[in-house]
Amino acid sequence: MKKTLFFLLLTLGVSTFHCQWQDSVPKKETYLKGNALFLPIGILNAGVERQLNNKMTLQADVFISPWKSFAGKYLQIYMFGVDGRYYFREAFDHWYLGANISTSRFILQKWNYWGSGTYRYTEDSPEYTVSDLYQDGYSLMLGATVGYQKKIAERWTLDFYVTAGTVQSFYKGLHKKLPVRYDTDKQDRYNRSGEFLPYRGGVMVAYKL
Repeated sequence: MKKTLFFLLLTLGVSTFHCQWQDSVPKKETYLKGNALFLPIGILNAGVERQLNNKMTLQADVFISPWKSFAGKYLQIYMFGVDGRYYFREAFDHWYLGANISTSRFILQKWNYWGSGTYRYTEDSPEYTVSDLYQDGYSLMLGATVGYQKKIAERWTLDFYVTAGTVQSFYKGLHKKLPVRYDTDKQDRYNRSGEFLPYRGGVMVAYKL
């Protein structure tokens, strides 16, 4: 009888400790997100953010711009990135800083090729109308994210954020109408450019699962 009572008390004690321990461990939350700025123009930017502990989360997101022509410009971009985020108050609440790594595949016309002037890659290269030129390649990006999340309902938040950093691009410079490369000295090799730019940002509408 004493043994039975002892085991009952032991079991009750272990169960109570286990329940209290579970209560002390924060429930890890997950949010699904969509960028409200890009959706109206047919560009998808969606992600999922998962809590790691009280102040840290991990977010993975995709950016898909399928436009073969947008206002007369090539704008096909397919990007995938991962954010590690640290919240100063608690996860999904107020200000945070993060580190981001992303990669992209693109067929686009860089902003400095939107004009109506002429372009010559080198002094010995043919002269082209600059608006007829575009770039086809891929990028690797590494940067820092700063943002702010605000709760607007029981399961809904808004995530305001921007990411900037180094953008290393590898591409071929092509002509829209002629089967030639404007970067004539590269032949089958990739051209390369390195820039410091803002490359992610917007307002994510987030829903807690």
